[in-house]
Amino acid sequence: MIRYLRDGGRAAIVLPDGSLTGDGVKARIREEWLTKCNLHTVVRLPNSVFQPYASVATNLLFFTKGEPTGEIWYWEHRLPEGVKAYSKTKPIQKSEFEDVKKWWKKRKEHEQAWKVPIKTLRESGYNLDTKNPHTLEAEQAYTSAELIAMLHESFRKSDGLVTKLKKELKL
Repeated sequence: MIRYLRDGGRAAIVLPDGSLTGDGVKARIREEWLTKCNLHTVVRLPNSVFQPYASVATNLLFFTKGEPTGEIWYWEHRLPEGVKAYSKTKPIQKSEFEDVKKWWKKRKEHEQAWKVPIKTLRESGYNLDTKNPHTLEAEQAYTSAELIAMLHESFRKSDGLVTKLKKELKL
């Protein structure tokens, strides 16, 4: 797509989360893209936007060709109040994009918007799957019995790896 744009040409694409991460060829493609284009905005969409066809989280990426990326703004699109997921009968509505449209011209960081400098992205292998720093991950509460079971399973796996290693080393 980049090859077909002239310098100054603008485009937007929809990509699944899996395209935003990964090593090797994926990382080199993202590096070239961020070097040749200004990827200025990523709109993170909920998992259910393309239900029932796909359940993966997707992103809208907006960029301009001809100048390198300096920083990327992220916007987290949230499900409307009372909606657990989008579906074929309850799809995303155009009106739900009003907040991002208002924010677009006067960008400020807040609970749905944040920016990441290119230096941070470069250090992470051009990983564009940046989570919202304003959202705390929910704490997981476990019972004592669950913790002991998890610990036991971890020890069992470790013992298996040690046994395999000893076998390969003929110890």
